Amino acid sequence: MKSRVLYILLLCSVCASARELSWTWWPTGIQSDMPAGNDTLRYYLGVSAVASSGKYAPFWLQSNTNGDVSSSPYSGNLSVGIYKQAVHPARWWDYDFGVQLTGRVQSTIPGSSFSTQQHTATAYFNLLYAHVRLYIFDITAGIKPMIYETQDSLLSMGSMLFSGNSHPLPRITFGIDNYVPFPGCYGYFELKGGLTHAWLNDNVYMKHSYVHHKFVGVRFGGKLPVNISYEFHHAAQWGGISPVYGDVGSDLRSFINVLLARNGGVMANDQLNAQGNHLGSQQLMLTGKGSGWQVSAFWQNFFEDNFALIGNGQNITDGLWGISLKQTRWPFIQGVTYEFLNTTDQSGPWHDRDGLCYAGNDCYYRNSVFVNGWNYYYRSIGTPLITSPLYNEDGTIYTLNSRVMAHHVGVRGDIYGFRYRVLTTYARNYGNDNTSRVLLSENTAVLLEVQKHVPQAWGLDFGLRLAGDFGTQFGNQFGAQLTISKRGIIHSY
Repeated sequence: MKSRVLYILLLCSVCASARELSWTWWPTGIQSDMPAGNDTLRYYLGVSAVASSGKYAPFWLQSNTNGDVSSSPYSGNLSVGIYKQAVHPARWWDYDFGVQLTGRVQSTIPGSSFSTQQHTATAYFNLLYAHVRLYIFDITAGIKPMIYETQDSLLSMGSMLFSGNSHPLPRITFGIDNYVPFPGCYGYFELKGGLTHAWLNDNVYMKHSYVHHKFVGVRFGGKLPVNISYEFHHAAQWGGISPVYGDVGSDLRSFINVLLARNGGVMANDQLNAQGNHLGSQQLMLTGKGSGWQVSAFWQNFFEDNFALIGNGQNITDGLWGISLKQTRWPFIQGVTYEFLNTTDQSGPWHDRDGLCYAGNDCYYRNSVFVNGWNYYYRSIGTPLITSPLYNEDGTIYTLNSRVMAHHVGVRGDIYGFRYRVLTTYARNYGNDNTSRVLLSENTAVLLEVQKHVPQAWGLDFGLRLAGDFGTQFGNQFGAQLTISKRGIIHSY
């Protein structure tokens, strides 16, 4: 009798709990009756100047700026833009867009004095996109940075696949950009994912080639104080016209081969392996959070050609490991990040030897067909620590230094209205020869950035960035960038 009573009471409590939680079985936070309004069209005007003492602008002065700071020792930018932000996360639809045009004057003879410099002028769009969210689905078209992994982007040295180091690729993306709850899991299981088609229009070696990118991420924990997430990213260069092989396949059949990472195409290499140049990354992250603070530890693994679940595979010792702290209670130090990067293994020293295939010697960011590799306008699309071809003094267009070991620290905060950021990176470089352990060069790169909004000076924003390199990779060089910008409202509706 007592057991029956306990069973009935337990059943009633479960039913009552279900009634209480039934309205949150899919807690997207989206309300169908949210009114329109409160949208704002804004403008941006900015001018900046860079002066450096070495052959190039210092590493952290130009890296991870979406190609917006020239590698030349002297340069100046004038930018004008119009944009609208998405401000209705609870409405079933929202949109944003941005247009920013930059004109640049830069030196063309590294290392000479300013008076003897030759100068070139260029203009480019570093933003030209529109984005629409329909319920939980996102559609983006145009030129916009592709940064998907979830480190602190202001302090990180950059993700291994997409870091924001090169100019943004023109693209079309469809999917779920941000984590959303999975129906029926009460917010404790979330997912995201998407598919991108992008154009490599720099035409450095291959003409009219493309980038395919797809990603999926899952996160467990929801509002619990501890979350764990996993992300998988697969990318491939494909299509276009090769000066050696001709048309390497740009039709629908080729796209399906690239999408499924299967063999095909017109070349023996693609028919034996997979059509296109395939690469990707995986990230495992553990996050603890509380009132006003968050700590994340992550492991990001990179792969080329052969995929194995993170923690397995031949190149398990390669990757990006880090820990990041963010907090809002004390403004002086709002974020701290430490990262360690290793790309020296690359699945071992041998791809094939004595008739046996070891599938090693990956040589990250390089490919025999897409000779300029995982680079766009001579900059690494992934981490800038794998040296961009723009530094190649012999005029080659491919990556000459892919085996790197680096330690990196970043700190940011706000001291009485002065927003600051400090980056310090020590890197050891071993070139591309995976049979050698000879240290070729090393570099310590530092950056100090300070920004201040001054209402008394017509509401202008002033920024000063001081950077330097110390070591044998670039030599000892110093540089500074001064930025003056103005943001304002054109129209609210």
